[in-house]
Amino acid sequence: MNNKIRDLLGLEDPVGLFKKKAGLFKKKSVKTRQVACVKTYLVWKTQQVACVKTYRVWKTQQVVLLFACTLFMSCQQNYTPKPNAYYRIDFPEKEYRTYDSICPFTFVYPVYGMVIPDVRPTSDPCWLNIRFPKYNGTIHLTYKEIDSDFDSLIENDWKLLHKIAQRSDGIDYDIIDNPEVKVYGMIYHHSGNAASQVQFFVTDSVKNYLRGALYITAKPNYDSLAPVIAFFREDIIVLIESFRWKEKEKVKPKKSWD
Repeated sequence: MNNKIRDLLGLEDPVGLFKKKAGLFKKKSVKTRQVACVKTYLVWKTQQVACVKTYRVWKTQQVVLLFACTLFMSCQQNYTPKPNAYYRIDFPEKEYRTYDSICPFTFVYPVYGMVIPDVRPTSDPCWLNIRFPKYNGTIHLTYKEIDSDFDSLIENDWKLLHKIAQRSDGIDYDIIDNPEVKVYGMIYHHSGNAASQVQFFVTDSVKNYLRGALYITAKPNYDSLAPVIAFFREDIIVLIESFRWKEKEKVKPKKSWD
């Protein structure tokens, strides 16, 4: 029987063949289980990815909902933007003293200022600076004695005024007319970021001419400097109203004892 089977299969040992077949079947069974495990792992990983995507969608929905709620609540309130604010500046009480020297004029100036001679090499006698150290401000005063050059003095002032006006937003002026003390002139008020916000000149139109200008040593910003400029503008007006020319004393002739 066995010999017949061996002859039909063409093998010498059919039993060994069956054992080999059984071994192959066993190996295939192990490989099949490995593939199944891999598929299970892939399914689990896919489920994890799906969970992460679901979480991200839920988180995005939360953010959108929070933004919508915030936008809705903000629309219910009336918001008024506040203007830019600047530091508060405390100013002293107005008080004045008289300036009287060898110069041919007198005036009153604030007690919180200092009158200092202009010592620059290009300065002339009776050129003065009224300084306000606490506020980085100075009123420059330049005096000229008229010597048939009154028109040129006025023209030079107009040129300087025009140069400063190029950076200002506009100019306003007031006429100074005080014939009782022979004080005539003009005061100019600049608006905007000009180098000098207040300028003026006074003269008796015959012998004396004085020019003044207010300068603040700070970055030009009209909005922040406006209170300081307004404060010193009042002092300049008081200075002009109190301004007086000195009369030269007449030399009396000597008596003859003949």
